[in-house]
Amino acid sequence: MSNRPITTLFMLMSVDGKISPGATDEVDYDKDFPNIEGLKEGLHQYYGIEQTTDLWSFNTGRVQQKMGVNELPLPEKTIVSFAVLDNSHLTEHGVKWFCAKSKNFVVITSNKNHPAFNVSEDNLHIIYQEEQNLGAALVELKEKYGCERLTVQSGGTLNGLFLREKLFDYVDIVVAPVLVGGKDTSTLIDGKSMTGTDELNKLGVLKLEKVEALEDSYIRIKYKIMA
Repeated sequence: MSNRPITTLFMLMSVDGKISPGATDEVDYDKDFPNIEGLKEGLHQYYGIEQTTDLWSFNTGRVQQKMGVNELPLPEKTIVSFAVLDNSHLTEHGVKWFCAKSKNFVVITSNKNHPAFNVSEDNLHIIYQEEQNLGAALVELKEKYGCERLTVQSGGTLNGLFLREKLFDYVDIVVAPVLVGGKDTSTLIDGKSMTGTDELNKLGVLKLEKVEALEDSYIRIKYKIMA
C-alpha cells in the first residue's frame, strides 16, 4: 500500500446496495432524489460529507459524461485534484471543464487519440497505458503527482475492479432510506462474479470503524478493508 495512495470508496447507496435509481443514464440519484419526498430532506448530508473527503478524487469519464461536464459552463477553480479514467466519454470541452475546476487534472486512458491530447493546460496530465492497469496508475498518481489519499466515486463495474485487485483501503457509505431493486440496476460493487472457492481471497472482508445515524433516516457507515 505504501507505493500507492490510500484509497476510500465513498458513495451514496440505497439500503439494497443500489447506486442508481434505474438501469439507464436518464436516471440518477443527483437528479432524482431532490424530487422525492422522504429522500430530498436528508440528501444535503451526503453532499456535506463529500466536501470533507480527500483532496484527490477518482472518477470515470462515463459517470462524468452522465453528469453533463461535456456541456456545462466552465466552473470556478477548487482546491481538489481529479483523476478520471476515460477512453471515449470526455470531449475536449469536458477535459477543459475539469482543468478549470481542478488543482491538478489527470486523465488515465488507453486511447492514443483521446481529446485530452489536444488540450494544452498547465494542470493537465495524461497517464497513457496501452492496456489498463489500475494499480500502476495509482502508483504513478502518488509518485509523479503527489496523491497521498484518494477518494473513489465511480460506477459499480470499476469499483469491482478496485475490489478484486485489492486497491481499496476504506469504504465510506451514506445509506439513503430507500429500496430500489432491479437486477440490471448498478450496485456498489458490480463486475465479474467469483465462480469458485479458489477466488475467496478476493473477498472484501471489512472491519467496522464507524456507524453514524444521520437526520431523516440516513445512515453513514465506514469500514476498513482487511488485507
